[in-house]
Amino acid sequence: MSVPIETGDGEWLRLDPLSVIARDLTLLRGSGLAVVAVIFGGQQMFGQGAMVLAIVLLILAANIGIAYYEWRVTRYRIGASDVRVEKGMVSRAARSVPYERIQDVSLEQALIPRLLGLVEVRFETGAGGKDELRLAYVRMPQGERMRRTVRARAEEAERGALPAPEEERAQDDAGEMLFTMDLPRLVTFGMFEFSLIAFALLVGAAQQLDFLLPFDIWDVEGWEGRIEGSGAYLSGLDVVARMAGIAVALGGLVLLGLATGILRTVKRDFGFVLEDTPRGFRRRRGLFTRTDVVMPRHRVQAVTVSTRLVRKLFGWHGLSFISLAQDAGSSNHDVAPFAQIEEIAPIAQAAGFPLPETEPEWHRPSSDYFFVRALAGILVCIIGGVMATAFFGSIWPGLAFVLLSVFIAIRAHYLWRVERHALGAGQVLSRRGWLAPRLVIASRVKLHSAEIARGPLGRWLGYADLNLGLAGGTLSFHGLKREEAQAMRRAVLESIAEVDFPLI
Repeated sequence: MSVPIETGDGEWLRLDPLSVIARDLTLLRGSGLAVVAVIFGGQQMFGQGAMVLAIVLLILAANIGIAYYEWRVTRYRIGASDVRVEKGMVSRAARSVPYERIQDVSLEQALIPRLLGLVEVRFETGAGGKDELRLAYVRMPQGERMRRTVRARAEEAERGALPAPEEERAQDDAGEMLFTMDLPRLVTFGMFEFSLIAFALLVGAAQQLDFLLPFDIWDVEGWEGRIEGSGAYLSGLDVVARMAGIAVALGGLVLLGLATGILRTVKRDFGFVLEDTPRGFRRRRGLFTRTDVVMPRHRVQAVTVSTRLVRKLFGWHGLSFISLAQDAGSSNHDVAPFAQIEEIAPIAQAAGFPLPETEPEWHRPSSDYFFVRALAGILVCIIGGVMATAFFGSIWPGLAFVLLSVFIAIRAHYLWRVERHALGAGQVLSRRGWLAPRLVIASRVKLHSAEIARGPLGRWLGYADLNLGLAGGTLSFHGLKREEAQAMRRAVLESIAEVDFPLI
């Protein structure tokens, strides 16, 4: 077993021996379909006998051998200047990550390692998931000690500070509760996460495991006979009975979608807890796979308050952080995925992005920008309608393109009315979205750049795009009036200069 990690150059350590069992069970779960195929397929090919059992045992033995080999050839070291992992016996591979590159250390427990008291340790480098270093698996207390030690040394390497005493490190994860979701909230959240993925999985399973069914699913003549028989039965029913049958079928599909959404939500967000700790925002969640992630405050570049049309009617919103480049658009930084505005406001305030207490002075983009976009779409529809009418020799395809043109015009007008931007004393705000409205709040002093881009039509009609550089990507404002774009860029650059080049 691993030994405690303290100071010095560090000793070479192995993963916990129980990781062999965890890895073997994980591999077995992944090869479950192959085992089922061997059992049923082998019965047809070899009959009932020892051959099928031998093949299954061979698969299990291969999984055990792979898991043991990976454990045997893997070792790691928490050194004085870096974390190092070595793997391989014939072809030896080593990876070393200096402490100054480590942004944070997170812990993750899938179901099987969790039952065995094991945890996977992830060293986040801020350069993308492929550059992260992982140790799977160590004991939970060992993982906690490793996280505290590596965090302290990473801060020492970044700031040149002395490492905190061990008794202070042990209290680093204690903090103030900011947000939590109980089971009734999760069920409500899941009802808004309606999904038919279970239906699609059933169809896919029927396609892959059709040999287990008592009939041939691809027998067209057989299906025609069943449909004809059902049709004869349905023809004897009145209109009310037919409508009731259709309603029952649709109701079953709706219930399946609701159940799928609820199960997926409970699986992902069970036990959701967000705390404000000295290290940053600590979020724990998960039913089968338990994750423990800390998001340092200095990495939060902006916040996003999002919702959807139906959720908005009931006052439900979600809050997420925009962090480094690999985190942009990732659900990994959902800090309040289903909350009311009064619950979101304290979290945004703690992150340094307070929600506006009063309605800011919102500005619309240039109407010419949306007019040009709508006109381009309508011209394409007109050309497509003429070609479709000539090809099919009917006016109906042309009418379909006419309706599409009307939709494009209405959508452009609606987007022009709902899209807003505002410039606050220390923030830049963007409100946009149709079916999924969202509000993005970015700190002016955390922006990296401000760029104005104009095409030929923009120069002619007097509008431009403003692109603000963030560590998590780009915050763009499209179709601004030229004077507003220039004023916003000037204000943002002045705020950046006040921090980067303060007056003496």
